[in-house]
Amino acid sequence: MVETDIALLLLRVVVGGTMIAHGVNHWIGGGKIAGTGRWFESLGLRNGVLQAWFSVITEIGAGALLILGLFTPFAAAAIVGVTLVAGLLAHRPNGFFVFKEGYEYVLVLAATVVALGLLGPGRISLDHAFDIEITGWAGGGIALGLGVVATLGLLAVFYRPTTTEEAH
Repeated sequence: MVETDIALLLLRVVVGGTMIAHGVNHWIGGGKIAGTGRWFESLGLRNGVLQAWFSVITEIGAGALLILGLFTPFAAAAIVGVTLVAGLLAHRPNGFFVFKEGYEYVLVLAATVVALGLLGPGRISLDHAFDIEITGWAGGGIALGLGVVATLGLLAVFYRPTTTEEAH
């Protein structure tokens, strides 16, 4: 149905564009890579500059893939990973509402891309053009499962929060 394909394209463009904007901001906005790296370190992630580059590449790359509708469940998984890390480390302590720096915003982004994994990118996509669509439980499972596994891996390797004793 044409309305469904346009709706899926709209979701892909808005979420993908949002992710690209975030990646560009982490790269060249405000504190640039160095500032983003310091912020990541303040959240307990080691190798902050490396984390900043991971974030930039993931956000811009996944956003572009999502807009194109190319490897959609994998792009969605990358976005789930980014939003889950942000939600856990930066937003969870602040509660739900975004106006209090809570996790509301990243939750909506993650749920949207998991839904895109389940539904697929629609007919207005490169996945459809190349006949490589992965939809249904497989697409949703990749989006959610791979995103969670990537988050757990990143946290296992790089998350080392400062203890109260170390801070003094």
